Amino acid sequence: MKIIIISDTHGAYAKLSKVMQLHQDADRFIHLGDGERDVNTLFLTYPQMRERFYYINGNCDYGLLYEGTPFLTLDLPYGHRIFAAHGHHFQVKFGTARILYEGKQKQADIILYGHTHVSDCQYENGIYIINPGSLGLPRDGKKPSYALLDISEKGILPNIVFL
Repeated sequence: MKIIIISDTHGAYAKLSKVMQLHQDADRFIHLGDGERDVNTLFLTYPQMRERFYYINGNCDYGLLYEGTPFLTLDLPYGHRIFAAHGHHFQVKFGTARILYEGKQKQADIILYGHTHVSDCQYENGIYIINPGSLGLPRDGKKPSYALLDISEKGILPNIVFL
């Protein structure tokens, strides 16, 4: 299973569209928030994407045409589970302890968050903690980024991809 994780597009629709075109074969797309206008445009342009697309509401999202959710728990093949949030409810700018705790409560082995605009991929006690960075406004001195997550019988393979 191939999952594309995007966050914090903040008006960078062209970059979001490029990622979608590069990964048309993906099984799921998860946008971790702060890109409501981009997602609205995406669904008007590519309405068929809604079936494979999940949207988490960010702290800058108001008036979505497509209703998102503040948190997402998603069961995956091979016994894996994702817990995803934008991150502002868990104060991720000060560390990942709170979102890690919540993910453990949800029995997730993959935790996704955005909000910081800084890409990161950690593995801690059997749990992947992944921030894809920002397609619109990266704050880590790197290029715009997103994450690609491959899940198979062999395990989980996360990768941060820079545009």
